[in-house]
Amino acid sequence: MSDEQWICEACGFVYDPAEGDPDGGIPPGTAFEDIPDTWMCPVCGARKNEFTKL
Repeated sequence: MSDEQWICEACGFVYDPAEGDPDGGIPPGTAFEDIPDTWMCPVCGARKNEFTKL
């Protein structure tokens, strides 16, 4: 499992695989690479491709 964090370039939200995005249907422990491409930032709605690795 990848524990790399990713940041939304639009708003600064950090996706942490240990936390996931339960409200967005992404369970804790989900690597960023395993998130569906249709997932969006839970804060600002940016697309997954607008995130960069921290």
